[in-house]
Amino acid sequence: MKPGMSLIKHFLQFKDFRAEEYAYLFERASIIKTRFKNYEKYTPLVDRTLAMIFEKASTRTRVSFEAGMYQMGGSVVHLTTGDSHLGRAEPVDDTARVISRMVDVVMIRTYEQAKLEGFAAYSRVPVINGLTNEYHPCQILADVFTYIEHRGSIAGKVVAWVGDGNNMANTWLQAADILGFTLHVSTPSGYEIDPKVAGVTNTGCVKVFKNPLDACRGAHLVTTDVWTSMGYEAENEARMKAFADWCVDREMMAAAQPDALFMHCLPAHRGEEVEADVIDGPQSVVWDEAENRMHAQKALMEYLLLGRIG
Repeated sequence: MKPGMSLIKHFLQFKDFRAEEYAYLFERASIIKTRFKNYEKYTPLVDRTLAMIFEKASTRTRVSFEAGMYQMGGSVVHLTTGDSHLGRAEPVDDTARVISRMVDVVMIRTYEQAKLEGFAAYSRVPVINGLTNEYHPCQILADVFTYIEHRGSIAGKVVAWVGDGNNMANTWLQAADILGFTLHVSTPSGYEIDPKVAGVTNTGCVKVFKNPLDACRGAHLVTTDVWTSMGYEAENEARMKAFADWCVDREMMAAAQPDALFMHCLPAHRGEEVEADVIDGPQSVVWDEAENRMHAQKALMEYLLLGRIG
């Protein structure tokens, strides 16, 4: 926080919040979702404006934040790379100083976490990480909320991550540390998860397996992501070969708990990171998971702007 600025709460990575704050957010997300489903008008963010800055394109992130802010009575300013020139036409800190004088909350989807943190350091308003190369906290917020909806508390459970040790894996690791569950990780050689990137000191919350089938044994939730994330397209051919054995299939789901759920943050490539009969099967909750981005983020924005309700 720069001199002279009041303390502002940001959501830049999952470990920015404590377990009891997440318990509150999941409760609020449930209430907000119920109101939405019942067509009950709920507009606590009237006259508040969200600025969305996209250096990485997205369908779900844009729709979930934009629709959610409008539903809560606020307005949205949408900026793409060509509009904002974040860190190119002017320094990131100057952009932050200007934009944060005109809006009430900022969501940024970009490449380097350092750029996001640089913006937040000079922002007068809360900043939300819509995705960086290192972390994707809004997605895991929605994923955990989805698990709770279907199966209750995630504390003490086992989540199996199969695939790339990417921003999703890093964020799941932070969530395991904070929320008290165990993360089973299986990645190809050369694509391992790095607990140091996640900033997790309690390494007891993660177990690493060479064989993805072993990682899924006894899991309450099996989850994965595309093999080539945005920004790594040049590695696509090498990744397709390296990840060939890390496709979530019926055998892996059968090794998990009988009532295990399957999640995927989307977009999905059937026949690559997941078989069609898994993502389209009875254990899959990917569509609830996708919808819950909006409800969880509405609770998040409410919390950042208004604090605790009631």
